[in-house]
Amino acid sequence: MKSLNNVECGNKVNVKKLHGQGPLRRRIMDMGITKGTEISITKVAPLGDPIEVNVRGYELTIRKSDAQLIEIE
Repeated sequence: MKSLNNVECGNKVNVKKLHGQGPLRRRIMDMGITKGTEISITKVAPLGDPIEVNVRGYELTIRKSDAQLIEIE
């Protein structure tokens, strides 16, 4: 499984599937990250956590542990 936390800065990917359960999965979906959404990696912090992405026209910063739950293609 290839997840969002392994993508290099500057790349664009599409969401294939969301993993996780309950409130965590719902929170990710509420941020606009759903199946088929295009995500562009804009910045990565020096130590790798957090990751700044562009989703649906806005900038979003997510933790690496949350990005690990987002399967991409």
